[in-house]
Amino acid sequence: MLPSKVVRRKAGRFVPVLLAGLILAACSGQGPQQTSNVNIQGPATGRSDYYLQQAQQSSDDSKTDWQLLAIRALLKEGKYPQAQTQLGQLPQQLSDVQQQELQLLRAQLQIAQQNYSGAQQQLSPVKVADLSSDQQVRYYALQIAAAQNRPSLALLRAYIAQEPLLKGDEHQSNIDATWQALTQLTQDQLNSVVINADENTLQGWLDLLNTWHASSQDPQMLKTAISDWQTRYPQNPAAKTLPTQLSQVKNFSQASTSTIALLLPLNGQAQVFAGAIQKGFNDARNGVLNAAPAQSSTPENATAQPAPEATTDTGTANSVVSPAAASMPPQESVQQQPAAPASQPAASSAQIKVYDTSSQPIAQVMQQAQQDGATLVVGPLLKNHVEEVANSQTPLNVLALNEPEQIQNHPNICYFALSPEDEARDAAHHIYEQGKRQPLLLLPRSSYGDRVGKAFAEEWQQLGGATVLQQRFGGVAELKQGINSGAGIALSGTPLTVQMEQPQSVAVAGLTIPAPQSTTPAPAAESSGGSVDAVYIVASQNELQLIKPMIAMRTSSRNSTALYASSRSAQAGAGPDFRLEMEGLQYSDIPLLSGANPGLMQQAAKAFNNDYSLVRLYAMGIDAWTLATQFNQMRQVSGFAIDGNTGKLSADTDCVINRKLAWNQYRQGQVVPVQ
Repeated sequence: MLPSKVVRRKAGRFVPVLLAGLILAACSGQGPQQTSNVNIQGPATGRSDYYLQQAQQSSDDSKTDWQLLAIRALLKEGKYPQAQTQLGQLPQQLSDVQQQELQLLRAQLQIAQQNYSGAQQQLSPVKVADLSSDQQVRYYALQIAAAQNRPSLALLRAYIAQEPLLKGDEHQSNIDATWQALTQLTQDQLNSVVINADENTLQGWLDLLNTWHASSQDPQMLKTAISDWQTRYPQNPAAKTLPTQLSQVKNFSQASTSTIALLLPLNGQAQVFAGAIQKGFNDARNGVLNAAPAQSSTPENATAQPAPEATTDTGTANSVVSPAAASMPPQESVQQQPAAPASQPAASSAQIKVYDTSSQPIAQVMQQAQQDGATLVVGPLLKNHVEEVANSQTPLNVLALNEPEQIQNHPNICYFALSPEDEARDAAHHIYEQGKRQPLLLLPRSSYGDRVGKAFAEEWQQLGGATVLQQRFGGVAELKQGINSGAGIALSGTPLTVQMEQPQSVAVAGLTIPAPQSTTPAPAAESSGGSVDAVYIVASQNELQLIKPMIAMRTSSRNSTALYASSRSAQAGAGPDFRLEMEGLQYSDIPLLSGANPGLMQQAAKAFNNDYSLVRLYAMGIDAWTLATQFNQMRQVSGFAIDGNTGKLSADTDCVINRKLAWNQYRQGQVVPVQ
């Protein structure tokens, strides 16, 4: 806001200016009407064709103002080439007010063209104090857009400066965006923050962040801490209008977990998978995370024989999905596992009732659980059962152990799955963050490969990457035939095209920037291997042992293409010879199988005869217990995240649990974490 003395000075000059306007009005009937209709410092609500028509019909005195309004409307409509043409037709001599507006328009065009440094250069000479309140909103919005969501002190200051100028939903969006930018600052950035003595609002925000970090793991403690902060900073905009995430914490109420219904298929093909999840769930309830001894066993040192080669595709619609998609061992491997010792005290007083979803319709199971007094349902496991529950309008809180084809956002349902699509999306992020831009996917020739490829390609394009290449392969027999014939595997493929929904516009801090109007399709990736800089391999351990040397057969020793693999290739029994053969290759896996808890990992591997696919499901059961006991926090508080045994877990707006996996690398015969 302008200082009060500036307002008084302007008010003092208002009367003679008004008299001068009336005198001019007596001389020319056109003058006052034209001036009142052209205000380049206010909102532009008309369409570009109207403003262009007015510019053609106006004299030189107002023509430039109409042109500036037309350019602003063209940018709002996404007609960037026409806006560029009109910018080139502006006269050289502009008033100070017109020049300021021109700088804003040029910056907006640069942002629309994704030239963010150019936008910042256009904004640097702007005198903010001379702008109207409407222009100031746009100025700060352009500064925020030019920052590309990269958290910084400058970005926080832009949000804070814009906040008093906004109302309603835009004001709440500003508060939420300020909080998001604040929480995304790295520890190094926070340690180096230096603020001015008069930046009381910024100081309040930083103290709110400290409050969050100190108490975020305990919702009740956080409620009290937020109230104390509001008392200490009553004038801070966040004290009057809390960020949505913190407002949710204030309204948070703990869900009852006194009686938990665990819904699993206890018969049929999925029984063995259900047994692993059930054991993990029960062990977590009984305090296994606190009781497991910290032994020194690590995945790379495992010496047991690998699990049998996969013979079925576990990626079918109703299967229990595991990232490794490993084989289905005999059911005895679960039935003969030792139960938790009877003398071991339960870490929770919650009562767990297990219901067999393979013996009766899922609707009846849910009804029975409700009649039995269940306060929370964990499961079901099969995808079609999850879809039935999502469509049932059940009043119970549900932590489903799979995802339906179409996610439905219900306030009482969360979705937690170990899906291959989940792992593929995580791989896309990991590879993109490592600076790779031309990936090739080596996928099995199956529906499983189709699903993994589609998920990776969609996520890659969401990140801003171009079309990815794919190459398919058959089983071990086909790969052996290829290596015997000396064919090898070339780093080339065909484009994997996916239909992405293009956003019509992007709203940034109160400024809407339409997507560029494109008349030509984006160029498809070429099916040549010259530009491939990363290969993501989805294969079993036996397949990977053939694929990596086949790649080496077709590439030179100087080739620096990075190789990545999914957890499908990570099985027990990977001895020193295999680890040396995989030199340099990175692969993803759950934290439990990546050394996060060596003692628990050794116990689980022994219990499941070193079948890592079942160990992963066992870890899922452990994490299901953790998520169940924090159900309301997960469902109600945005930004919920925990370190789980199946990954770093976070909930999105639909309460779908996303997993960030651990990444390891083979180096000189050892497995080491990727930094």
